[in-house]
Amino acid sequence: MKKVGFIGLGIMGKPMAKNLLKAGYELVVYDINQEAVKEVVAAGAKSAPTSKDVAAQSEVVITMLPNSPHVKAAVLGENGVLEGAKPGLVLVDMSSIAPLASQEIAAAVAKKGVEMLDAPVSGGEPKAIDGSLSIMVGGTKELFDRCTELLSKMGKSVVLCGDIGAGYTTKLANQIIVALNIAAVSEAFVLATKAGVNPELVFNAIRGGLAGSTVMEAKAPMIMAGNFKPGFKIDLHIKDLANAIETGHDVGVPLPLTASVMEILQALKVDGKGQNDHSGIALYYEKLAKVEARKK
Repeated sequence: MKKVGFIGLGIMGKPMAKNLLKAGYELVVYDINQEAVKEVVAAGAKSAPTSKDVAAQSEVVITMLPNSPHVKAAVLGENGVLEGAKPGLVLVDMSSIAPLASQEIAAAVAKKGVEMLDAPVSGGEPKAIDGSLSIMVGGTKELFDRCTELLSKMGKSVVLCGDIGAGYTTKLANQIIVALNIAAVSEAFVLATKAGVNPELVFNAIRGGLAGSTVMEAKAPMIMAGNFKPGFKIDLHIKDLANAIETGHDVGVPLPLTASVMEILQALKVDGKGQNDHSGIALYYEKLAKVEARKK
């Protein structure tokens, strides 16, 4: 599968598409943001005017879009992937959407002979750029095996988690852990700062112990620098936690800690910080404590 369509060239999708070009794939792309399209075309891709036209020129189509309604529109809507798809096309949705939505989309496209994987990612913009994302996949083992080489050009870890929807469920679990971890780091560093201890020294003291984590390594330096430029926006994490809470309700799993962090994120959104990086959870604690957890 060398002819690849890519729909959605945002913070994550654009570098992922560029990595496929570097790996030698023929790429045709579509996004409503024409500046992003021009940048990827300059790197060697072709552009198409609609998702339908992307599908017509591709053996596999990757979607990387904000949420369930966007994926449904791009795939099932007017001028969508399904209108341009030939039997045998493979759809790989790498967005982060609700597991039930993925199952609905997979059932709809199967009627036209299109196979589907859900393959959400974790790692944020830095790992999208260097091609070391963690990719969590749902679908059949046979289709996963056919797509593993393609996915490995965008991710360092590519794991089949189960049938359609399992990739998204795994991503929701990931997003719960990430959000709670950032909140814990924020709470702890604000406490240390207010108590008169340099947060940079706290970071250096604890990073090698049990409290150390990939999340802390990525987000603590941003918090201490006051750098909340988005690698993953608060608004998008709100979307993921909403999907997690909805899924929890559907399957009978209360998520009290997730709900608490969701309210912190909602407060930040109301405060005009929805476009900040999710490390901006620290701003909520800083506002309450009237102190900034910055390195000195």
